[in-house]
Order: sequence, then C-alpha cells, then structure tokens
Amino acid sequence: MTHGEGGFAVPVALGLGGVLVALGLAGTAGGQVLVAQRRAAAAADLAALAGAVAVQHGQDACPAAVRMARLDRASLRSCRVVGEQVRVVGSVSVVLMGHRVVVQARAHAGPRDRQEPAG
Repeated sequence: MTHGEGGFAVPVALGLGGVLVALGLAGTAGGQVLVAQRRAAAAADLAALAGAVAVQHGQDACPAAVRMARLDRASLRSCRVVGEQVRVVGSVSVVLMGHRVVVQARAHAGPRDRQEPAG
C-alpha cells in the first residue's frame, strides 16, 4: 500500500454513513406523515358517522362531528350536510424537523341515495 491510498476508506465510510442517516431521517419523516394521514382519515370517518347519527336523531350534525374529531385529537376543517349525508374534512398536524405539517382527509356518511329499481 502506498502513502496516498491509506485514508481513502475513511471518507467513503463517513460519506456512506451520512447517506444512511439522511435516508433514515427521511424514512422516519415519511412514516410520521403516513401515520398522521391514517389518523386524519380515521378521525374524519368517525366524525362523519357521528354527524350522520345526529342527523338521524334530529340533531345538528356538525357539533357532533366536531366533538368526535376532538376526541380523536383532530380538528374539522369543514362540515356540511347535504340531505341526510354529512361531509367533513378532518385534519391532524405533525411536527417534522421543526416544521408543522397539516394532513387532511375527507369523509362522508349517511344513508345511500334511494334509486328506483331498473326495469
């Protein structure tokens, strides 16, 4: 081995280590966003269902939907009632590397529209 070749492995190993750390951080951030998206979807689904049940009982849908979203540690961006259908947009926030990211999900619940049978 000559004098110039002895230190080549150290910078390569450090460089690869840095790349692996960066990939690990990116994977962790992606995982956190995925979990937040699933939480937002579940919260929106349950909020829409709570609102639809309230409508079926003659109550206001949106306050029931808001209460359910809060129980899931989420918030509602919007809530509207179309006939007996309740449509909501729920959101969950997550902090990634010092930055707040808001993840949203849409859901609706209520009885299906009645259609006349064909024929």
